[in-house]
Amino acid sequence: MELHELKKELQNHFTDGLVIIVGCGLSSAEGIPGMSDLAQHLKIEIPNNVKDDDLKLWDKILEKLEKGETIEQALLEYQPTPELEKHIIELTAGLILKEETKIINEIFEGTRILRFTHLLNNILKPSTGGIPVVTTNYDRLLEIASEMAGLGADTLFAGQHYSILNEKKSRMSFCRNVSKKGNHVYLSYTDRVVILKPHGSLDWYFYDNKPIRCPLPLNQPRLIITPGINKFRNGYDRPFDKHREKANTYIDSATRYLILGYGFNDDHLETHLTPELKEGKPSLLLTHSLTANAKKLIKECEGMITITAGEKDGAHVIRQDKDLFFAGPNLWDLGVFIKEVLEP
Repeated sequence: MELHELKKELQNHFTDGLVIIVGCGLSSAEGIPGMSDLAQHLKIEIPNNVKDDDLKLWDKILEKLEKGETIEQALLEYQPTPELEKHIIELTAGLILKEETKIINEIFEGTRILRFTHLLNNILKPSTGGIPVVTTNYDRLLEIASEMAGLGADTLFAGQHYSILNEKKSRMSFCRNVSKKGNHVYLSYTDRVVILKPHGSLDWYFYDNKPIRCPLPLNQPRLIITPGINKFRNGYDRPFDKHREKANTYIDSATRYLILGYGFNDDHLETHLTPELKEGKPSLLLTHSLTANAKKLIKECEGMITITAGEKDGAHVIRQDKDLFFAGPNLWDLGVFIKEVLEP
């Protein structure tokens, strides 16, 4: 296969029924700290914030980290107490928020355009329902990218500064016209991105016994799910359950997937996604490198095209057990992919 033939095939992937899955790899490419950065940050800061039994528990977690285990592996073995988990959430949010703020300032200064903004400017917009995007990330770069592309960002929360979880109200806020033909009423919506975050978001808080969304920093508990055992417990509380259920609905009904920087290390999301991939639904995975789980999965997915980095400039294109290398553009990077494949 020649490179131009590959590009033509990839262009044909971007049709109706596309659901986009976004992992931490895309945010990391923009400068948001990843899991390894988070682990290093927690190693330094947690001992300054906890004491007594929580400090002893953290020392056990730290032993695992020092042996090379990931933060998720360590927290799966040693479940944090509510107090320790609170500090992990606060420190995680603080680390990500610091870098997110820098990136957003660069966007408004005109020195940066997010890769996801470029993507939205170059793909088909569904006539109804919006573009479904499911992400495990806490940052708000997808929301910013959507609005910078001139699209709405539907988060299932209704309101600007004190937003409540209400899918219908959120959807109706994007209604732009009502028309009637005979006995039928038709609603027209602005183009939008439906952003589903089953692990939470930096702007989600728990206030007055309910989840709210607020873009301003509040002295209220943030609603984000950290790695480890508590993820499975917290994942069934509002608003996580609503976002997870909606995400699963989109995943089940999709005709194809675009998967960006995702390592297939999340049982919540993959309960529905993995069976669909193994059934052969067309999917395109762009990622710098493959996790052990991803390497195993792609061998079982007939309909998946995977593009990863190589030892030199170019792209490894993998289809089950077939591995081709194309020298030249780094197509695994979304920014390069858009320029080489999608832009006119």
